[in-house]
Amino acid sequence: MEKQSQNGGDYRLPEIVVSDTDHARLTSLATAALETVPDTAEELLSELDRAKVVADESVPPDVVRMGSAVEFSSDQDRKRVTLVFPQEADIAAGKVSVLTPVGAALIGLAEGESITWTARDGSSHEMTIVSVEQPEQSAAK
Repeated sequence: MEKQSQNGGDYRLPEIVVSDTDHARLTSLATAALETVPDTAEELLSELDRAKVVADESVPPDVVRMGSAVEFSSDQDRKRVTLVFPQEADIAAGKVSVLTPVGAALIGLAEGESITWTARDGSSHEMTIVSVEQPEQSAAK
């Protein structure tokens, strides 16, 4: 996974921010998934390893977290999805699991940031975060 600046120039990976609650739950989830979806689980663990972990209430409102509704542009179109845990995933309803390549790529990114991610079929895609809407406070816990 390669993160890029908004103008497309490569640089060091930008800092991503993850709440302490999400970090703990996602680390357990990814560790448990190492046998079933090793590539995606390893990618998620790698993202979590480099994340800045903050208290739940300190996550900036423009950062993708679990339960966030995210609009992003990708491959000449725009998509709106909600980032969810695997058991809540429902592609038809726009609910994308964090244990998919696109889901793992989204976590911790802020509005305006771009990332290149690799789909399960090996194809590369670039996306840019257009907007982030946070869930109701009770749903984020």
